[in-house]
Amino acid sequence: MGILNATPDSFSDGGLYLDLEKALDHALQMQEEGADIIDVGGESTRPGSDPVPMEEEIRRVLPVLKKIIPRLKIPLSIDTRKAAVAEAALGEGAQIVNDISALRDPQMPQVVQRNGATVILMHMRGEPKTMQENVRYDDPVVEIARYLKERILFAFGKGIPREKIWIDPGIGFGKRIEDNLEILKRLSDFKKLECPIVFGSSRKSFIRKLLGDDPQQVLMGSLVTAVLAAEHGASILRVHDVRETANCVQKLINSP
Repeated sequence: MGILNATPDSFSDGGLYLDLEKALDHALQMQEEGADIIDVGGESTRPGSDPVPMEEEIRRVLPVLKKIIPRLKIPLSIDTRKAAVAEAALGEGAQIVNDISALRDPQMPQVVQRNGATVILMHMRGEPKTMQENVRYDDPVVEIARYLKERILFAFGKGIPREKIWIDPGIGFGKRIEDNLEILKRLSDFKKLECPIVFGSSRKSFIRKLLGDDPQQVLMGSLVTAVLAAEHGASILRVHDVRETANCVQKLINSP
């Protein structure tokens, strides 16, 4: 899953793809490099970020979707927690809703179900603005799995078929460094929930805290965690560096 941020303030590439031609070029480049899905978002959810009004989020993403969807041969995912944004994106041809709030918007289940979309249910404590404050788990994997199971049952109860539900443990969303590493180490535990696992560690701050801010070190940490996640059961890797990740996974995991 290649990341395309239509935002001015995302932690890694904010502002790079606000120009429609640049957004299209990047989407097509990621497709050529081996992306199976393009994930477009119009609201930064980095730690400490402020929420974006629904109207502004639609204003950011809709022109991008109109520009790139007709040119893509692969599915597009809309990264949003707002039902109105998801509705607009699905109307343009998006097929997946990547919801960091796991259907907290009361209207989101109906939007997903009515459009026959796939939904990604992610674990996050609180809101992006405050999610890194007073973080504590007795056992992060057990607690996250319990939450995801509840949200799966909730989605299923709202008429969303199980085969349309993916899960994401939410690396970096209300987690300490040690929590992120424990999730990675025990990622296979989430396979018990019987949904495809999405894993997104690409360029996250815990990698920078462990290895430093040098771009090559951040890339190396992103690739190592992606390969380990694939080995431990992740079905979808959400990444910025598509070519490098695809090459590593193919050579280190999928090669005979």
